[in-house]
Amino acid sequence: MSEASAHTDQPYPDDTPDAGVSTLAPLCGEEEFTELVAGMVADEAPRLFAVVQEYGVRVDGRIAAWGMALDDRAEIVRVEGGRSMSLPAPERPAHVFSRHPDITARVVWVHPEKAPDKTDADIEVAARDGGAGSEA
Repeated sequence: MSEASAHTDQPYPDDTPDAGVSTLAPLCGEEEFTELVAGMVADEAPRLFAVVQEYGVRVDGRIAAWGMALDDRAEIVRVEGGRSMSLPAPERPAHVFSRHPDITARVVWVHPEKAPDKTDADIEVAARDGGAGSEA
């Protein structure tokens, strides 16, 4: 499956009632179609990234925005709300978020496989806070 219909090799029809989609036969069975769609989503999924601001020289840092890198642009949404932006490349937001001389910004690509299990994170927080159920 791609951006062209398997029936006509033309762009998919829009959602208007006169598109004629209801007259076309299914491409395949439900299970195969589900697999095809899952493959299409996996192949065309945007890469996710964070725009991280660093204060001073590793004094502190924060995630200022999240972004999606698409084939032809990057879409960025600020964490604290406000305007979102569309830029020609994912590396560009670092410049936008580095306007103060003591703040630098960088793009950090998301790698879900490197994220700790929630259980591991909970254990680390509990250990840092003096054990589970401890009061500050």
